Amino acid sequence: MSRFHALAIALVAGVSGTVVALGAESDIKLKPGTGLDVVQGNCAACHSLDYIVINSPFLDAPGWQAEVTKMVNAYGAPIEKADQDKIAAYLAANYAK
Repeated sequence: MSRFHALAIALVAGVSGTVVALGAESDIKLKPGTGLDVVQGNCAACHSLDYIVINSPFLDAPGWQAEVTKMVNAYGAPIEKADQDKIAAYLAANYAK
């Protein structure tokens, strides 16, 4: 087997492993609570909900409010003001440090 063929096989094996790993990602289950439906309906439209779980050790209630504001103002998330407040309240109640 030539070096080229060995490299090609290694590359395909590496890519296949990555695809399998990504395909095995499980659904994120957020804590039940008031506003969960608003979070799922708005936040998951743009990114995985694991973002919430991953950042929960670092963000307090004002931090979550700032994140929601950033998503709307910096990234253009189309979230109504009433829903922004519900999202921030849910995150503060369930995922604030």
